[in-house]
Amino acid sequence: MAKVAFLGLGVMGYPMAGHLKTKGGHEVTVYNRTAAKAEKWAAQFGGKTAATPKAAAQGQDFVMCCVGNDNDLREVTLGENGAFAGMAKGKLFVDHTTASAEIARELYQAAKQGGFDAIDAPVSGGQAGAENGALTVMCGGDETTFASAEKVIAAYARACNLMGPAGSGQLAKMVNQICIAGLVQGLSEGLHFAKKAGLDIEKLIATISKGAAQSWQMENRYKTMAADKFDFGFAVDWMRKDLSICLGEARKNGASLPVTALVDQFYAEVQTMGGKRWDTSALIARLDRK
Repeated sequence: MAKVAFLGLGVMGYPMAGHLKTKGGHEVTVYNRTAAKAEKWAAQFGGKTAATPKAAAQGQDFVMCCVGNDNDLREVTLGENGAFAGMAKGKLFVDHTTASAEIARELYQAAKQGGFDAIDAPVSGGQAGAENGALTVMCGGDETTFASAEKVIAAYARACNLMGPAGSGQLAKMVNQICIAGLVQGLSEGLHFAKKAGLDIEKLIATISKGAAQSWQMENRYKTMAADKFDFGFAVDWMRKDLSICLGEARKNGASLPVTALVDQFYAEVQTMGGKRWDTSALIARLDRK
């Protein structure tokens, strides 16, 4: 058992922190920008709350974090009331936020200067993966540090791998989102075509999902996509944030991402349709309206 702080209790962080307490058996202190959410979590799981990230981090062996973006990360880590001001030497900061590789490296260096360690560890698996404790975690940082972090992360992960030095976890998550963008667009076009062709969707998917077209998106999203229901996963707003990070990194490293850039614009159309909080499978909605 370890002493662990968790910063950020959104749709991902709330259940992840819960698994640390119930499955991991750790002593958990939580911080959330909206204090009522932290109080609700503590009442449900029996952990403690803290008024600031700094207070949450004090006396902890591990500080885990899952917030919205680079700016949110800086807010909860750096500065007078940030977690880094409360962390002791030799301890470990693990960031599950999907953010830029640049800030991952920045926080890694800041941690080293403070005498402790940091790992960027973005996750894949969505809200369902967080709730079921079955996330895939991509890490960047030092190998010796990763070994100790992996034991704590195991409370909510089905797979956890070190991808390379600081920032590598974020780069791997970018690849994950690039692949998903293309897959969802392809599935959307396939289902849209099938509707126009008058095919039986159930029979179609039962057949092609046993072949080379099979994917997690197909198996888990085709029913809701065909029914025009989009309340089952990662929001379009967040996907656009992630794709912006991917495209920004591509401009730096020279990678060509024509499909990703196009799908990003398709998601922008979904936003204008009122789908900001729809899940990412809502790409089919812009096809079916035409």
